[in-house]
Amino acid sequence: MNSMIDTPVEHYRRIRENPRYIALARARSRLTWWLSALVLASYFLFMGVAAARPDLLHLPLYPGSHLSLGIPLATLLIVVAWLLTAWYVHRANSHFDHVSASIVKESQR
Repeated sequence: MNSMIDTPVEHYRRIRENPRYIALARARSRLTWWLSALVLASYFLFMGVAAARPDLLHLPLYPGSHLSLGIPLATLLIVVAWLLTAWYVHRANSHFDHVSASIVKESQR
């Protein structure tokens, strides 16, 4: 086969063996695991408090309030999960995608 024509298999092999790709895959994986663990731990903590000590979530938000503490805490939990997701998407689009593109360009040489 002509050395100027590169097969897709060879191209993908060069990408997978690139040290920058290996570091990128590890960093992306580490970040996703940490964020997943953080979100899951916060949800399980909230559910644990709801199951074990529901009286804490029934406390009024302030004296005389009809709103319990559980409602704003649950809302905060959801908003924080959304914000972490938005931050990850921003990080992936601004950093991980640029590094991936440079690795692909580098492997085409």
